[in-house]
Amino acid sequence: MNKFLRRGVSAVLAAGVVGAAIWAPLSTAQNEDTYKSLKLFGDVFDTVRANYVEEVDDEALIRAAIQGMLQSLDPHSGYEPPEAYEETRSDVRGTFGGIGIQVTMEEGYVKVIAPIDDTPGARAGLKAEDLITALDGESVQGKTLDQAVEIMRGELGTDITLTVYRPATQKSFDVTVTRGSIPFFSVRTIIDDGDIGYIRINRFLGSTGESLEKELAKLDEEAAEADVELIGYILDLRNNPGGNLSQSIRVADAFLEEGEIVSVRNRNSEDDASYFAKQGDFINGKPLVVLINGGSASASEIVAGALQDHRRAILLGTPTFGKGSVQTLIGLGEDGGLRLTTARYFTPSGESIQAKGIEPDILVELARLEPLEGYGSENFRYERDLNNALDDGDEATEDEAEADGEEATTDGAEGSGEDASGADEGAQDGAGEGADEGEGEGAGEGDGETDDSEADAAAEEEEFFDFQLVRARDLIRGIAMYQN
Repeated sequence: MNKFLRRGVSAVLAAGVVGAAIWAPLSTAQNEDTYKSLKLFGDVFDTVRANYVEEVDDEALIRAAIQGMLQSLDPHSGYEPPEAYEETRSDVRGTFGGIGIQVTMEEGYVKVIAPIDDTPGARAGLKAEDLITALDGESVQGKTLDQAVEIMRGELGTDITLTVYRPATQKSFDVTVTRGSIPFFSVRTIIDDGDIGYIRINRFLGSTGESLEKELAKLDEEAAEADVELIGYILDLRNNPGGNLSQSIRVADAFLEEGEIVSVRNRNSEDDASYFAKQGDFINGKPLVVLINGGSASASEIVAGALQDHRRAILLGTPTFGKGSVQTLIGLGEDGGLRLTTARYFTPSGESIQAKGIEPDILVELARLEPLEGYGSENFRYERDLNNALDDGDEATEDEAEADGEEATTDGAEGSGEDASGADEGAQDGAGEGADEGEGEGAGEGDGETDDSEADAAAEEEEFFDFQLVRARDLIRGIAMYQN
């Protein structure tokens, strides 16, 4: 009998030993039915082992049975083998083992876009534009970017030797880097439309709350440098599938001064818990619009629900997904672990999120705006177009008017030239910034993974008209005007 099977049998025996605690409330008949079902499982297992057309692996059968049992509970419970369990734990923590460089592929080599601050790669002296030609002595030629990144990632504290060609000096050298804990990037911010703080959270990881606070401080610095006062903020939670509960609480707390954020109710009421905001609003009470849609789930819904119930933000978009259940990771030693649904989320108003979701305050579907022919401003006649219309009361002389007219014509011509030039510069700057931003974002999420498909996606996104974001900007401006 192999180790996994022995563990399974031991677990059944242990269940029998503690049966007084677990099954005491059950009647004797119910106990007998449970033991009969366990015997049935053993009989089926033995029958399959002995009679299936091909020899079967005992461990694989037991794991499949465990998986089937958990998946019969709900869509989110399940068994995770050791590798998958460790990966899930890394996601929850918001970190992974690696060297901390943003990379892309260029002419068959791994090109360093930039080392991430305060990571092993940065401390080892890797620089932007460096080309990694070999990993532990094995050439990267013929490998995909994913394969190269997978090799660079690894267990914390282990070493990897990179062969690097530095174009600036035209020299190659080896550098040994010790893998460390590298944070995933789940938050990015920009100053949008001149004076609005835009915050995008793509998932809730173990580092999301801290990242948000740093990004908000960075926004303030950028606004001060540009001599701009931010009039409000947009928090974009669209297509955010959720994640770490504690980080969703921290994110909501960043915008609240007080009050309950979420309550978690378990099967046993003594395990119920409520979480409350601490004093301190990171954006000082400025207008906040939260963008949500059907891809906003779980932790995203906790944040949206708390901010809505406390009337701290206006929710704009479409209803959220409606995943209001809590999954707990339960380790099984070297055999992986369970992802088990253990509780439900409730908003501060006492509403369950499960299978209901959060309704936006303002329903805005994604749409494309097109001007109606014949209704543009050029199609209307104005007062100035009417015969014998009074002028604006300016007492300028006829000579001055003529001079002004000539000057306007000249300025107009020059203005056209300047506008055209400005448009070209703007297009170039926009493309450059878009490319840089795309590389940085992709790099952060996958240890720097960027490829042609991401560039194509960025180009498509550039053409995409985000009607919900436009409405959010208008709403922020309206609130700011009203407040002032």
